[in-house]
Amino acid sequence: MLKTYRYKELSGEDLEKLITRNTDPANDIQETVASIIQQVKSEGDKALIEYAEKFDRIKLSKLFLEEDEINTLAMSIGREQQRALEIAFNNIHKFHQYQLRKEKKIDTMPGVTCWREPRPIERVGLYIPGGTAVLPSTFLMLGIPARIAGCKEIVVCSPPQANGQINGYLAYCAYLLKIKRIFLVGGAQAIAAMAYGTESVTKVDKIFGPGNQYVTKAKTIIQSTTQTAIDMPAGPSEVLIIADSTSNPDFVAADLLAQAEHGVDSQAILVTDSQQLLSNVKEALIKQVNELPRKEIALAAINNSYAVLCEDLSEAMYFSNQYAPEHLIISTDNWQELTNKIINAGSVFLGHLTPESVGDYASGTNHTLPTSAFARSYSGVSVDSFIKKITFQHITEEGLQQIGHTVETLAALEGLQAHKNAVTVRMNGTKKNR
Repeated sequence: MLKTYRYKELSGEDLEKLITRNTDPANDIQETVASIIQQVKSEGDKALIEYAEKFDRIKLSKLFLEEDEINTLAMSIGREQQRALEIAFNNIHKFHQYQLRKEKKIDTMPGVTCWREPRPIERVGLYIPGGTAVLPSTFLMLGIPARIAGCKEIVVCSPPQANGQINGYLAYCAYLLKIKRIFLVGGAQAIAAMAYGTESVTKVDKIFGPGNQYVTKAKTIIQSTTQTAIDMPAGPSEVLIIADSTSNPDFVAADLLAQAEHGVDSQAILVTDSQQLLSNVKEALIKQVNELPRKEIALAAINNSYAVLCEDLSEAMYFSNQYAPEHLIISTDNWQELTNKIINAGSVFLGHLTPESVGDYASGTNHTLPTSAFARSYSGVSVDSFIKKITFQHITEEGLQQIGHTVETLAALEGLQAHKNAVTVRMNGTKKNR
């Protein structure tokens, strides 16, 4: 359980292999997903119904639930669960609402005013995973910023359960978010449906949501072959924990297992400078995993994971930045001394009393984050993900006189005479009017 590597013994090639995850060397996933996308594109609803029977083992009479059905399911869950979802909703809303800010107008020169204004993406698609776990928290993480941004149409897809409906907890999230229709579509076929549109599913401008390797591959194919954008390549979940002799091994083991129980392809990485802490964590893992209902899944993920033993925490931070984790936990007394060394991470959890679980559910931050080292170039989902910012500029007569000659000179040196003339005719025109 939890293979161990010594950092100083790793070659550059060894390190690269260690931090690479969720690859598809034989292109098996690529080919399967490409076939699914093509079938949905050509056959629409018919393909979605066939895939529901094939993958979800349910024969659907219709592909969506309407508002009254959603509300009935929502009211079927207990008040304690409703209240927990409401608290999470409020915290997530509170954190995200301050992300939508108006920018100031800037006078770059006298009479030359430039600014940006946000506009919501009109049609967005939210993919809410099903599979071995139903994730109402993901629904809130995607739906709340979409509502705050002001998106006009929000299309929601989630795999159907065995009864041809959705989980009551998802339904309550839809109730809180004022979502009036949910499509019973999962996997790569859901991504294809939102990208191309079908008889039932509306084509969207941007697709959001995590998923397994098939969903992630579908998103990357869609982004490169259509005009539909994606939030990020968000695949199987992962955590990297930096710990030392001040860490509590029971806490660290619990955090590793919290990530491992997501799925067999999840990764839970421990990076430490303490051999004793590493030994204690391994003992705690054996004890805690046996108490989990999802023991087999967690064990498989832990066996797919590893620990790295470093000389010091600076070395640990260097490894972390190379790995670029979706979730980074710094479980040390001196976490304040390490935060400025973080370069690549999706979301960070600081100190001994900040488990990654709080960010997954209710602290307010977003848990839809880049995986597979994409934290090197992507941010997690935010209100910004649901808007685009349009630049504006306005030039007065004074501004034209201030900037005109500069533009004429630059256009001339690039050999673009029409660009130059567009300024020259205006400058000459304003001189005649004086």
